[in-house]
Amino acid sequence: MLPLLTRHASRIAAVLVLALGGVIAVLAITDDASDLDERHPSRAAAEAQAEAEEAAEEFRNEHVDYIAETAGADVTVKAEAVGDYAQDKAEGLDDAAEEAAMNTNPTSVDIPSSCDEFSGNRATGCAITLEWGFDLEQFGCLEKLWTKESGWNELAANPRGAYGIPQAYPGSKMASEADDWETNPVTQIRWGLGYIQGKYDTPCAAWAQSEAEDFY
Repeated sequence: MLPLLTRHASRIAAVLVLALGGVIAVLAITDDASDLDERHPSRAAAEAQAEAEEAAEEFRNEHVDYIAETAGADVTVKAEAVGDYAQDKAEGLDDAAEEAAMNTNPTSVDIPSSCDEFSGNRATGCAITLEWGFDLEQFGCLEKLWTKESGWNELAANPRGAYGIPQAYPGSKMASEADDWETNPVTQIRWGLGYIQGKYDTPCAAWAQSEAEDFY
């Protein structure tokens, strides 16, 4: 009986030695056994999948093509979908910036450098426009508008009854500014700017209306 136990003990000891040797071999490769799990390819893939899904979820409600594009897709396709959205977003921001830049000069008029570029009623109109708080860009629009309407002639009249530089209809409306409305370009310009400000806010908005509908 004793020899049999001895043989079993020997076998158990041999197994323990082999197991201990395996542990020592693992520890020789890394000081922390958990590092092996962290560096395992399957774990890295799982983490990448989780990150991609998190990013995809963040954009899913905004990206109209996301659900159709990535239904049942793997991490690579989802990452590409997110990249496509980011590119679309960037292009959208570029378009918005370009549109905002265009809106600062909506009718693409030439912007004068100063009122010294003009003479006569135009020079007077430029000075009054700046006095009203508009800038030279806005006067560029006003210059186009009233050149089209009257050529900046304070005596301009049409058969329908429109009159003066701003072509007020009827001309007698300008009496609200001053009694000399029939001959004084300053009175007409001030009345015209008041009309524009009240109806369109700015001369450029009035000019845009005139270009679109041929009246303001």
